[in-house]
Amino acid sequence: MQKIELLAPAGNLEKAKTAIRYGADAVYIGGKQFSLRSRASNFSLADIQELTDFAHRHGSKVHVTVNILPHNEDLEGLKEYLLALEEAQIDAIIVASPYLMKLAKSLPVSYQVHVSTQHSSTNSASVRFWQKEGMDRVVLGRECTLEEIEAIAQHSTLPLEVFIHGGMCIAYSGRCVLSNHLTMRDANRGGCAQSCRWKYHLMDQEQEVSDPDDLFSMSSKDLQAIPYVQKLIELGIASLKIEGRMKSAYYLATVVSSYRRLIDTIYEKGSVSAEEMKAIEKEIRKAENRQTGPGFLNGIPDDSVQLYRDHDEIVTQEYVADVIGYDPITKTAKLLVRNYFQPHSVLEIFGPKIISTPVKIEEVFDEEETLLEVCNKPMEIVYTKWDGPIEIGAMVRKIKE
Repeated sequence: MQKIELLAPAGNLEKAKTAIRYGADAVYIGGKQFSLRSRASNFSLADIQELTDFAHRHGSKVHVTVNILPHNEDLEGLKEYLLALEEAQIDAIIVASPYLMKLAKSLPVSYQVHVSTQHSSTNSASVRFWQKEGMDRVVLGRECTLEEIEAIAQHSTLPLEVFIHGGMCIAYSGRCVLSNHLTMRDANRGGCAQSCRWKYHLMDQEQEVSDPDDLFSMSSKDLQAIPYVQKLIELGIASLKIEGRMKSAYYLATVVSSYRRLIDTIYEKGSVSAEEMKAIEKEIRKAENRQTGPGFLNGIPDDSVQLYRDHDEIVTQEYVADVIGYDPITKTAKLLVRNYFQPHSVLEIFGPKIISTPVKIEEVFDEEETLLEVCNKPMEIVYTKWDGPIEIGAMVRKIKE
C-alpha cells in the first residue's frame, strides 16, 4: 500500500523549503496569477522552477493552485501560464473552474489536475463525475464528516485528499460572498477579507441587542485532526492536507513535523499509544494562536466547535532563533535571532531530525564578541555554547508550559 501523502502549504520559497525539510511529501503554492491567496507572497515562474528542483531533490512534489473562479477578464494568458508550469516540471495543479480543468487536460502537460475544495465535493457521485471528466484527484469539502469520508472512499476509485489542519470557512468552502458584499473583495478571485472573523454589533431595527463588551463573531475554530489520522490512513485516503499559505515558517515546521511524526509512527507500529498521541498534540499546540476543534469530522458541529464571541487570536513569540551554524570543536552554536530571549535560560530545540529537546544556554555574545544581557534584535547573529542535539536549520523556542 502506498504511503499517504502529507501535503503542506507555503506562501513563499523559504516557507516551502522549510515544509519540505520538516517532512512534507508535497507542498502546494500559488503563482502570481490565478490563485486565491493574493495576500501571500506567492511564486514567480522562476521561484516555481527553483522550488520544483529543490522538492524533487528531496523526494517531494509541488502542487500549484490555479483555483480562481475566473471572469472573462481573468482568462488572458491562462493557456501560456499552464504551459509554463509544465516547463517548470510541477507535479499537479489544483483547479476550481471546469473550464480551466478541461483546458489543462487538452494541453500537452504531464502534471495532474486536482479538483479544488472550492467545489464542495461531499459525496461519491461528485467524485465519480470528476473521474469521468478525466480529473486525477478530488479534494473533498471540509464539510464532510468522517462517516461521509468513509462512504465516499468505499465507493470511489479516484484518489481523495482531505484537510486535517488549519482554518475553516464559516460557510461552505468557496461559497461565501460576505467579503464581496462588505468590502468588494472577491473571495473567489483571491481577495477574501475574512469578514467572518470581524466583531459585529447585533441590531434589532435601531436598537443594539448584543453586548457592547462581547461583540458577535461567526468565525469557526481551526481544524485539528490528529485523532483521526489513523482512520484516514486505513480508509486509503491519498493525501492529508494542511491549510495555511499565509502562515509562518515556524508554524509550518511545527505542524508539519508533528503530523510527520504521527504518520510515521502509525506506519511503523500500526498504531499510536495514548502517551505518544498526547506528546504530539502538545507539540502542535506550540504553533497555535487560535482555538482548534474537529471541524465536521465528528458530525455537524454545534456551537462548542465555533468561536462566535470567544474570539481570542493571540500572537505567540515562543520561536526565538534559527540555528545557522555550529562549530563541533568549540561546541558553539551560531543563531539568527527571531524573537526576544535571555542568556542563562533553558530553551528548546527542534528540527527535521530532532524531536523537541530542552537545552540550557549560558553566555551569549554577538559578532564583536560582546556579551549580551538580552537578545532582542530580530535578525541579529549571536553565538552561544551548546550542549545538546543540534542541526543546521533547526529552530529554537522558549519552553511553553
